[in-house]
Amino acid sequence: MPRLWPTGGLWRHPDFLKLWSATTISQFGSQVSQLALPLVAILILDASTFEVAALATVEFLPFVLFTLPAGVWVDRLPRRPILIAGDLGRAALLLSIPIAYVADILTLGQLFAVGFLVGICTVFFDVAYQSYLPALVERNQIIDGNSKLEISRSSAQISGPGLAGLLVEIFTAPYAILVDAISFLGSGFCVLGIRKYEERRPAANDRDSSSLWTELKEGLRFVLGNPSLRAQAGCTATSNFFSNVLFAIILVYIVRELELSPGVIGIVFSAGGAGSLVAASPRGASRIASASGRRRSPSG
Repeated sequence: MPRLWPTGGLWRHPDFLKLWSATTISQFGSQVSQLALPLVAILILDASTFEVAALATVEFLPFVLFTLPAGVWVDRLPRRPILIAGDLGRAALLLSIPIAYVADILTLGQLFAVGFLVGICTVFFDVAYQSYLPALVERNQIIDGNSKLEISRSSAQISGPGLAGLLVEIFTAPYAILVDAISFLGSGFCVLGIRKYEERRPAANDRDSSSLWTELKEGLRFVLGNPSLRAQAGCTATSNFFSNVLFAIILVYIVRELELSPGVIGIVFSAGGAGSLVAASPRGASRIASASGRRRSPSG
């Protein structure tokens, strides 16, 4: 009789399974928020295209402003409390939206504030869970652990929008955010269940005399001083920024002009994520390059 649960490696590591469950829930939750928040602005608050694009920009700003400082802070502090605080913080912030909706006091300003603060929590959570793994598993298990965490991230990017659209279709946008808030509570309780002791990290005053700002400047100097890293950082930041703005504009168009339902919208964006994954694979990239070359041939 086949086993229902794998027996080897990290599949029998209770603390890793709790971290993996928490990050999987978090990744899918972030995808739900990414679609549900602008849909609240469009469908409930009748926001303009500029306001929806501005909301997308505000949601993206924490990743520009706080990723590097978060790395410095996370390096100085225990990761488990940061993960728990990130989950519970997002749950509380998102919960305020359906509460305000029921009380008929929901405003665009609240969406801006929630989007920005949820983004900060997500930045710290994402940085902390990636650096927490080496403290949780053995050295020879790190590659396997990173692979499993990456599977969750990729799966969330592909199927997360479809799930978000389905939740909005069934519950409406504000209540889909309520479901999302509950999911972050579940993620927080998973991390809370981790039992392995994390060794105390040296406090700031135990480490030379370097301050947070000194480490921050050193990190910036290293990235900006390396031509390859500088180009990658600039390309990634520019691409992500305009992708978020474009996402907001397209969302307004397909809601108001094409009048697609939230469920169909989710499927459309999930299909886009699957297409990106195919294009990113070596075989997919080579086939696209070959097809492009044939279209540019002189005979064409």
